[in-house]
Amino acid sequence: MPNRIVLLREDLFVSEYETVKYEQDDSVAIITINRPDAMNSFDAALRRDLLAACQKAADDQSIRAVVLTGEGRSFSAGADLKSGLDPNADTERMLQDEYRPVLECIWNMEKPVIAAVGGSAAGIGVSFALICDLLVMADNAFLLSPFTTISLVPDGGLNWLLVHQLGYRRAFQLSIECERIGADLCVELGLANKAVPAASLMEESVNWAKSLAERAPLSLAATKKAMRHATSGSWASTFDIEAPIQNQLRKSEDSAEGVAAFFQKRKAEFKGK
Repeated sequence: MPNRIVLLREDLFVSEYETVKYEQDDSVAIITINRPDAMNSFDAALRRDLLAACQKAADDQSIRAVVLTGEGRSFSAGADLKSGLDPNADTERMLQDEYRPVLECIWNMEKPVIAAVGGSAAGIGVSFALICDLLVMADNAFLLSPFTTISLVPDGGLNWLLVHQLGYRRAFQLSIECERIGADLCVELGLANKAVPAASLMEESVNWAKSLAERAPLSLAATKKAMRHATSGSWASTFDIEAPIQNQLRKSEDSAEGVAAFFQKRKAEFKGK
């Protein structure tokens, strides 16, 4: 549960957890990983708080888009090695029970999630950046998969994410050589959508989220569902996902509103119905 809820202005609410800040700006949720002194690395409290914040955004019908970012000079440095160097720790349980639910919440959320990466995202922090639907990077930011330097394997589903987005050879090379992948290269490789000036990272990301929030929420959710399936499904199975969804959407109030707005040359007002 959040420690407290603060009203900063009429349209901006802030919920404060121990390690996460949750803001609502109009219909956009801004979730900020808030351990800047530890480079926003993950400890047990952050895993718990981030899951609660993501679930809050997923369940809140007033939220239509989400921005995930990090406080200070890093998106996330990955796992907190200072609190996780015990070789006897049950890492498999931690990944399955504490990390996976957060990542799956982002994956399954019926609204677009934009990662706003400033500074760096490393280790499982890269998994959190790439699991998001869209990715904006500061022009001086980079991604780093440093696992071979400490004799570990990329985790948090990062092997799947990199191979599916880059192909096996490029993903393998970037991982085993621990290459820093700069913002411009991330855009070139398709890992990121945009590279923007560092000073305007949050403004650009939130404005993008607000523009998406004005689009038909049922359509966004359905497109995300179909395209998530398509990342590993066949053409035929994807077709079978699309057809019934399209039938349901065509009968929705929002579809009727969109068609009417098109012919009346006005902006549609979608209600998620």
